[in-house]
Amino acid sequence: MEGGTTGPIHFLNLEYFFNLLYGARVDVDGSAGTLPQATFLEAFAEWFSHAWGVLGVASLFFVIIGLCVLMYATVRMIQIKKREDEEKYNTVSPAVAEKQKDHARWAHIRTLVESAQENDWRQAVIEADIMLDEVLTQAGYPGATVGEKLTVAQFETLNDAWEAHKIRNEIAHQGSAYHLDDNVAYRTIQKYERVFKEFGEI
Repeated sequence: MEGGTTGPIHFLNLEYFFNLLYGARVDVDGSAGTLPQATFLEAFAEWFSHAWGVLGVASLFFVIIGLCVLMYATVRMIQIKKREDEEKYNTVSPAVAEKQKDHARWAHIRTLVESAQENDWRQAVIEADIMLDEVLTQAGYPGATVGEKLTVAQFETLNDAWEAHKIRNEIAHQGSAYHLDDNVAYRTIQKYERVFKEFGEI
């Protein structure tokens, strides 16, 4: 290779750099010769210029790829967030909303009756009876109290409703003097449960 010139390079080619050095050698005393400092710097500068160009192109390529990945990830995050918000705030009908409310309410009552405290059992029965009052009202049975509504009501689990309501009355009238054991409390809640299932509340 003569004159120290080659075609354009496309990679960080060390062989190209050494070819530049070889072509720049001068014969000082008829021997192999030495490379003056100025010529070496020129050769290195030319090689570095080509190398820097290659690095610039490669860096630009990776920057573009990184930006594309970032844009894709951002769009996907927005789409997922939007879907989650739609599911969270999706409007439901009043009937479905009321059903979900009753289910949560009944789950709370079940938690109370499964407690180890008698006061929680009492509270479970009282809240179940309040729920029964609302169910009977929604069913169209007239009356100011649960007892009055049960007097005129007609449904399959009516006896369960009466027996459960009587336990509630004992708790309400006698207060702490009425001893409610866990078996009675659990059976009472089961009676309320059968009534609510008949009416489709739970």
